[in-house]
Amino acid sequence: MATCQFAISADIESNRDMVMRQMRLAKQEGADVAHFSETCLGGYAGVDFDSFDGYDWDLLKRCTLRITALAKELGIWVVLGSNHRLSGDNKPHNSLYLIDKSGEIIDRYDKMFCTGNREGTSGDLKHYSPGSRFVVFDLKGVTCGLQICHDMRYPELYREYKKLGAQLMFHSYYNGKRTFSDPDDPDQNIHKVITEPTMQTYAAVNSMWISTNNTSTKESSWPSFFVRPDGVVTGRLKRNAEAILITTVDTGNTYYDASRAWRDRAMNGVFHSGTLVTDPRSDDRRSL
Repeated sequence: MATCQFAISADIESNRDMVMRQMRLAKQEGADVAHFSETCLGGYAGVDFDSFDGYDWDLLKRCTLRITALAKELGIWVVLGSNHRLSGDNKPHNSLYLIDKSGEIIDRYDKMFCTGNREGTSGDLKHYSPGSRFVVFDLKGVTCGLQICHDMRYPELYREYKKLGAQLMFHSYYNGKRTFSDPDDPDQNIHKVITEPTMQTYAAVNSMWISTNNTSTKESSWPSFFVRPDGVVTGRLKRNAEAILITTVDTGNTYYDASRAWRDRAMNGVFHSGTLVTDPRSDDRRSL
């Protein structure tokens, strides 16, 4: 698979050209799927452009169809970040289109946890409507799931995907176009500090592969990377650079899984391993 990153902008046609370029490169490198970052085609409302007022939805549709046609031509799956228009006055979704190798959009994941306050007047919620559906699909015998950026702050989503049988997660981010006087200062750039170890933890506690990508728009907080089911990062791109990361997912490999024996019990509300004992000295928690 190919984990892709490039500098996303408000220019839909430029974004399209970059997506198509990296799709071709991914195919040349033998990838079955090209995974792109959040809003990589349509641009990010509130970051790349101020609002959806006057947004060119017809151009976005034409560019999307060019990408689906190329997916069919190349015979490659695509996980494509974009904006999905809704009806009337409803705000769009921040979405991942799932395109199969025949060029069909077979499903769509809508970002569940958009950033912002409860009034919906800040962050993502100022521009986007949240989604509520988990998306799982089969790719060459591997059960896969989709998530977007701020969803990472809710471990419940990874647990639910584990219950649904997910083995591989495509987690798309946009964490760029920021100004830092010191990009290594956690008070300015907490995402650089927490994103990689969070994804490593989710991979290890759920025994799951995770493809994690980001825009390379300067300054991006961190580069795209890939994690295997024991939490080891197997590859990492350079920050602020256009590139793709090729990874082979082989579910025949065995990785250390510390919670394998008891994870199902924890997920079902049984919060201990082994067999509980009945013992007064166990019940008395105030004596030696």
